[in-house]
Amino acid sequence: MKAFVIAERLREWDADVFERYGPLAAASIARFGGRYLALSDKLITLEGPLPPLAMAVIEFPSVEQAKAWYASSEYQAAAAIRRSGAENRFVLLAEGAAAEHDPHAILSGKRI
Repeated sequence: MKAFVIAERLREWDADVFERYGPLAAASIARFGGRYLALSDKLITLEGPLPPLAMAVIEFPSVEQAKAWYASSEYQAAAAIRRSGAENRFVLLAEGAAAEHDPHAILSGKRI
């Protein structure tokens, strides 16, 4: 089942790190079968507190691939660069997120 990583940039003190981080992160994502579905710093809050500074949605073929990517030495080298200039949160949607499932069942707490 597909898995999705939501990456949020919460604080930033050195935007220049993303010039180095971006290509390294993208290459590591691709090596683990992932792809960006969305990436933007143009966010609009529809409900709740202020949005992060930027957000990405990354799709992987499986939870295992997503976890392997995040733990890989290749991505962790890129992440070290990112951490030198920003604070981020990464969340893995580990189950029930694929479009081929009934969203009403997912939202009602039913197992798929």
